[in-house]
Amino acid sequence: MELVADASTFLAVVLNENDRDWVVNKTVGQRIISPEVLPYEIGNALIAVKRKGRLSDREVLRALEISQRISVRLVSVNLYDAVKIAVRFNIYTYDAYYLRCCIENELPLISLDGRMCDVAINLGIKVVE
Repeated sequence: MELVADASTFLAVVLNENDRDWVVNKTVGQRIISPEVLPYEIGNALIAVKRKGRLSDREVLRALEISQRISVRLVSVNLYDAVKIAVRFNIYTYDAYYLRCCIENELPLISLDGRMCDVAINLGIKVVE
């Protein structure tokens, strides 16, 4: 089976956050797909965590390295349709890329972002629970 995973799930794993085991258990044996923006969003998020004083320079680079070892197929999504979702639901375009990825590939979403999961359900996208 395939799932669309967002950056929050990757960050939970590489930063060993509380939801790490849940993410690992839900994705074991699954093929992960994400929009092409995933590595850039992970990099941006790691810098944000560093700015909050939670990671050192070395830890940021190590976490990025680990995230790039996770098997994921990166796919393009329709930018215009993603922006339409972002406008409609007043969400970040980054989040809309994952939702568009789910729609275009007819796949469920795994995310730790409650708002994104709510929008996914509203769009008829199955959300991993």
